[in-house]
Amino acid sequence: MTVRTLLLDLDDTILDFGAAERAAISRTFREIGLEPTEALLRRYSEINESQWEAMERGEIDRATVLIRRFDIFFRELGMEADSRAVEDRYRSYLGVGHYFVEGAEELLEYLSGKYDLYLASNGVAETQYSRLASAGISHYFKEIFISETTGHHKPEKAYFDYCFARIENFDPEKTLMIGDSLTGDILGGLNAGIRTCWVNLKGKARRPDILPHYEIHSLKELMDLL
Repeated sequence: MTVRTLLLDLDDTILDFGAAERAAISRTFREIGLEPTEALLRRYSEINESQWEAMERGEIDRATVLIRRFDIFFRELGMEADSRAVEDRYRSYLGVGHYFVEGAEELLEYLSGKYDLYLASNGVAETQYSRLASAGISHYFKEIFISETTGHHKPEKAYFDYCFARIENFDPEKTLMIGDSLTGDILGGLNAGIRTCWVNLKGKARRPDILPHYEIHSLKELMDLL
């Protein structure tokens, strides 16, 4: 494979979002009087993921995602709570600290000496920059593209066009999008006309309507693939 430019997703590709989410939401739940049981943590995560996927489909915007996920969660519990205040509290905790996906640090060190790396994330800018600073990995990337600051998000072609316009000597034939989200990273890369690599660490089922060029189940496989 001839590749020069790598676009890397952040959450659940480099940083373990599930671990960060669990720590932040557990602390938030306790402070509002909820015991963070496995069932509640799992249900919140399911609702959260469904809302981000709705945003990727263009059904809602980012600001709606952040509040509606808590609205739905509290409504299911039959609980009265200020979703905006809970979101603010949760967001402050989410930006504290970091957790690496297994092999991510070694991967970045390996890739940075061979390829031009760019970060491509759909997350909230303030939170993502805080997590990147905590992890100490910003220096690996030639530029960081966070959707909130670009005005577009994955999988919109406009998001990728924004990135491409800022990549030196951009060549779609030598560019690879790497990420864990079929509906964001992979569909977006396909729509933008570049090759894609699905980071399927959790063994999720494939979708016949979104077919990545490559699929890996550990970050070590990416080094072997490239």
